[in-house]
Amino acid sequence: MLLVADSGSTKTNWLLTDKNSFTTEIETIGFNPFFHNSDFILNELKKNQTLVQYADAIKDIKFFGSGCSSDDRKNIVVSAFKNMFPNAKLFVDHDMLGAALAACFNSAGLVAILGTGSNIAFWNGTHIHPTNHGLGYILGDEGSGSYFGRKLITHFLYGIMPDDLSKKFFQKYSMNKEMAIHHVYHQPGANVYLASFSKFLSDEAQHPYIQTLIYKGLLEFVETSVLAYPQHQNYPVHFIGSIAFHFKTILKQIADEKKFMVGKIIVRPVDELLAYFTQSPEK
Repeated sequence: MLLVADSGSTKTNWLLTDKNSFTTEIETIGFNPFFHNSDFILNELKKNQTLVQYADAIKDIKFFGSGCSSDDRKNIVVSAFKNMFPNAKLFVDHDMLGAALAACFNSAGLVAILGTGSNIAFWNGTHIHPTNHGLGYILGDEGSGSYFGRKLITHFLYGIMPDDLSKKFFQKYSMNKEMAIHHVYHQPGANVYLASFSKFLSDEAQHPYIQTLIYKGLLEFVETSVLAYPQHQNYPVHFIGSIAFHFKTILKQIADEKKFMVGKIIVRPVDELLAYFTQSPEK
């Protein structure tokens, strides 16, 4: 059996298939080896009954995850998987590669991730060019869920958010300064915590303040990331992730203004990844 997974910092989407008639979807929390060790990952895997049920039958795993950008980080995930799936051939790599394969297969293009975090790279059809983007929620992540969560919290606490939205925000989250500081500075998973507020963006997406906030955040990502690549003039720019998907109208507006072509917008790449590996079983 083949198990394919795309893991962001918030959640992991898995597809398990026998490559014939059986395919099932699985969802777990996101696994990021910058924040999670092997024991934590293994314990979380064991909580999923489907993964436990088919653990011995799984022969091939393709896992693409946030934070799997170096051998030592990949090995954290590999160690957990070897314990959980003793008969499986393992392939673990960065979610940027997964995004590129899902969006482009073997064609060239720019690939941008706009989910919990943000990233971008040029895929030439066979490999990803080195990039200085993907700096994480402290130094980067422009236009991502964590970016917008940070903006919402600070705008609420600073009194910048309009009164009608501020009341709704408080009713939903009971936010105060102490709570924000506690979760961001004293609890693990600050990026996931910040990104959790992006649901408020979706719920209030038609409010002029939210529209402006989304536009400015996506514009900042485009200006700092997309336009930094000269390839944006000659290749489509594909977007992966929930932020890109839910706010694609604004994203396409910015693309028209900045004169680049939007390619695919994919909310979750695991479906395309399964197609890629089942169509090309030797990969």
